Amino acid sequence: MTKKVRVRFAPSPTGGLHLGGVRTVLYNYLFAKHHGGEFIVRIEDTDQTRFVEGAEEYIFNTLEWCGLVPDESPKHGGQFAPYRQSERKESYRKYAEELVAKGLAYYAFDTAEELDAKRKETANFQYSHATRNAMNNSLVLEADETKKLLDANTPYVIRVKLEPHQEIKFTDLIRGEVHFDTTQVDDKVLLKADGMPTYHLAVVVDDYAMQISHAFRGEEWLPSAPVHIFLWDKLFGLENMPQWAHLPLILKPDGNGKLSKRDGDRLGFPVFAMDWKDPRTNEQTTGFKERGFLPEAFINMLAMLGWNSGSEQEIFTLDELIEKFSLERVHKGGAKFDFEKAKWFNHEWIKKLDVGSLKFEVEKLFATNNIIVHNTEKLDKVIAITKDRCTFINDFVQQASYFFKTPETVDIAAIQPKWDEKKHTFFSELVTVWESDFSADAMALEQQFKALAETQQIKAGELMLPLRVMLVGGKFGPGVFDIAVLIGKEETVNRIKNVLALLS
Repeated sequence: MTKKVRVRFAPSPTGGLHLGGVRTVLYNYLFAKHHGGEFIVRIEDTDQTRFVEGAEEYIFNTLEWCGLVPDESPKHGGQFAPYRQSERKESYRKYAEELVAKGLAYYAFDTAEELDAKRKETANFQYSHATRNAMNNSLVLEADETKKLLDANTPYVIRVKLEPHQEIKFTDLIRGEVHFDTTQVDDKVLLKADGMPTYHLAVVVDDYAMQISHAFRGEEWLPSAPVHIFLWDKLFGLENMPQWAHLPLILKPDGNGKLSKRDGDRLGFPVFAMDWKDPRTNEQTTGFKERGFLPEAFINMLAMLGWNSGSEQEIFTLDELIEKFSLERVHKGGAKFDFEKAKWFNHEWIKKLDVGSLKFEVEKLFATNNIIVHNTEKLDKVIAITKDRCTFINDFVQQASYFFKTPETVDIAAIQPKWDEKKHTFFSELVTVWESDFSADAMALEQQFKALAETQQIKAGELMLPLRVMLVGGKFGPGVFDIAVLIGKEETVNRIKNVLALLS
């Protein structure tokens, strides 16, 4: 019988969610939904020293914005609760002790000071088969000495015991057959002195308990795979182990190394999904959402960073991604992040979405920028004719605000070099014409404009830029006569008069 597809994203609540983390969520989600399975979020908060207040809430807010809602999580509940590892603390010790009883793990009583001394003494020190017999642990101590230390509540950790020269292998769904030599693997800590498990033990125990069928994670976790396979083999049997896929890294724009927050700061683009303020340092990090990205575009862009459908298509809805997604088309190599391409996706999505889908975000944006909208029908028309000019949602402030309020500044310098008395006379007469006969049809206004230009023997093309600047304040915007119709007769005439006064 085929195992039901159950995948999980297991973040640590230690800060903002990097776009690499969101892509891991996305690939999990797409795979689960493609196969009619379930997507679980499990919070790995066993390292209490790194816990950051508000980080868990931020993770769920990010997933909600992206439209990647879990089927089970601490927030959504589920039959395998609890979904925070700190609340499952008691479930891990028995497995660590079972490994000790089988001779596959051991108690290590080394103090932090002793371990620091070893690191200073030996470059790149590893606690492993090569060094364990010179350390303070139950492999070296007599059984009664070990018992005395345990009875005296002497702090200890439990470490896995991996023998050298063993081959461990597994089939990665992206990379194929992967082999490891245990000689290179250290004796990872499984249970810490505070009784909390490390990632290595907890991920195996929880994946088993929650019946996870497939585990996707970044390729940086590949070196830990031998320990996890060993634990699966000895605790639960390899036949119960999830199928693994180690995802390629998202690389810096030049391809040289993993993309980091510092790269974003240095090059001027976000790497977090949403704004994040670190409560420990008060450092503020800008997110894609606040930069004006649509969630549809953000998700679309992330999907294409390491995967393709095998066709020329680049714009996908979430439903289309679910339908098309397959691990066979996930690349083995890292994907270079290109912010210009990310902007292209956003621009395409703003163009693609209808007015109704954009209206809520534009209304919020206008409210934040004190742009008062009295006529929602007018707003619909404005969004329709300006959206193709917006790369970010925030661009609607520049591209559309002048429809609702007179521009505070006017780029007079754009008009002055070619301005003369003849043009001044033209616009003065245009005001007179439009005051008495102003059509609600853009084409009719354009015909009036061109007819007047012809009678005054001026090329209409030379008059278009001044008119645009008069109405908009700068050299941008959609069709200038469409603008005039939407702002209306009184506002059109007043704006022309105001600029004529400035040019006098």
